[in-house]
This record gives sequence, structure tokens and C-alpha cells, in this order.
Amino acid sequence: MKPNKVNDALKRLNLILPLKENQQACSSDVNRLHQDILLSCIAKGRFLSKEEMSHYVGDVSEAIDVLSKRGLVTLNSNGDLIGAYPFSRNERNYAVQVNEYKLYAMCALDALAIAPMFKLATQITSRCGLSGDVITIKMDAGKILNIDKLGHVQFGISWDAADSETCCADSLCREMIFICGDEAAEKWLVDATKDRQLFTLQEAVQFADKFFSPLMA
Repeated sequence: MKPNKVNDALKRLNLILPLKENQQACSSDVNRLHQDILLSCIAKGRFLSKEEMSHYVGDVSEAIDVLSKRGLVTLNSNGDLIGAYPFSRNERNYAVQVNEYKLYAMCALDALAIAPMFKLATQITSRCGLSGDVITIKMDAGKILNIDKLGHVQFGISWDAADSETCCADSLCREMIFICGDEAAEKWLVDATKDRQLFTLQEAVQFADKFFSPLMA
């Protein structure tokens, strides 16, 4: 593993989506609300309801608007909460079993972040972003328990998918994928029209942990 590779990727992603910096810019009550929205996903299998949010802030709509403008959550056209990185309310290609709950992550990196972020066991069920082959990753905190069966799986990111006019959930996240097989990964990587990067799963877990875990500090 090359620490500089992970750290460089971390700096790059923080420039695109500075989650921790944006969280720190919120008031203390909105910051706490954000953390408990995330905790609610693993404790209840869902985001907090607006009634539950009212125990944290006086004006729920204003607090959600702040979180949205800071890029910490995503909303639908009705202003309802549908995403809070790393979690998505809508079904995506990254199902994560946490306790008795089936949750969805925004992307491959987000899926890998949940176990180390909350220091618990998870099982990720996903598909190769190229072939569609099923991928199952069992984790306990920052450790992949079935890594011996996943030597052919890598994590890939197309950096140029980031779009300043579109939230990351609908742009960069769509191009953060698992890839099965060295040959497929190399073909994907050498596309000269794309700014792409590959990581081993262990590197990707370290990347995910460093990016997301500070949100709960």
C-alpha cells in the first residue's frame, strides 16, 4: 500500500466535496443533528424524521437547508431528505447490511466507509461496474474479513465525473465503482479520455475511513 496515493486521493476528494470542513462550518446544534442523522441509519435503519429532528434544532426546515447548501445531505424536489453521505434513501448498486437493516450507500467508496466509520460489522452486496458480476464484501470495522476471496476486485474512480453544477451524489458518485478482474480494470484505466485511478480494496478502505470517519468526531 502506498500511503501517499491514499493521502493524495483524500486531498483531492476533499477539494471536490469538503464534508468535514463544511460540517465544522455549521452551528453546533446543526452539526450534532447531522451526526445523529447518520447514527440513525445504523440504529434505526432510516434517517431521522422531521419530528425527531425538532429535538435538535428550533427550525428543522432551516437546518436541512443549511445541511443541503453545505453539501452534507441531498434532497428531492419536495425538500425531503434522500441522502446523507455515505447513506442513500434511494436504492443504489451498493446495499449494506448493518445489524438487521438493509441500507444503501451512495457509491463503492461510501459502502466501504460504513464499517470503519461506526466501528461495526457490515456486509456489502454490490456489482462490478463493468461486468455486473455480484460482489460480496464482509467487513468488521476497518478489516475486510473475506479478502482472500476478493483478490480480483478493485475500486475505481473517474475523477473527471465531478461536476460543480451537480451534487456529487449524481455525478462523481456514479463513477466510483467496484471492478472485477485485472484485465477489465486495466482496460478501464487506460481510457485516454478519462481521468481515472485504481485502488486495491485495502487502499480503498483506508481512503474511505480517512474521508468519512472524521464526520463522527
